[in-house]
Amino acid sequence: MAKSILCVCLGNICRSPTGEALLRAALPEARIDSAGTAGWHVGKPPYGPMQAAARARGYDLSQQRARQVKADDFHRFDLILAMDSSNLEDLQAIRPADATAELSLYLSVLNNAPTDVPDPYYTRDFDGALTLIEQAAQAWAAQLTGT
Repeated sequence: MAKSILCVCLGNICRSPTGEALLRAALPEARIDSAGTAGWHVGKPPYGPMQAAARARGYDLSQQRARQVKADDFHRFDLILAMDSSNLEDLQAIRPADATAELSLYLSVLNNAPTDVPDPYYTRDFDGALTLIEQAAQAWAAQLTGT
């Protein structure tokens, strides 16, 4: 089982903090964090509408703060999950040659799902993104624990 997982999106204010919270709920023994490939929102809490959508389903994002992916993340985490293929490409481009973390798409564990979690910051579909993230978190938990 992956003992440490990093969820990554572009700004670390919508999708990846949600992925972090839902994976924490599904894998309470694992170390879960999130980050963005861009640094625009470093230090800021998750986007208000995303927090509201998560809160409506019982998830609290309020204590999280955005940060940017760092080179040492590729050594500190067993698994790095990108919320979309663009961020996966960015991660592959900055990945150190001696990195130990496995890279994958967050939704890759789901059958018949889209490749990417659409960015609700732009689509405004916070519930739709949350549903995809929730389904994938449960599937990752099942896969990683063998249940």
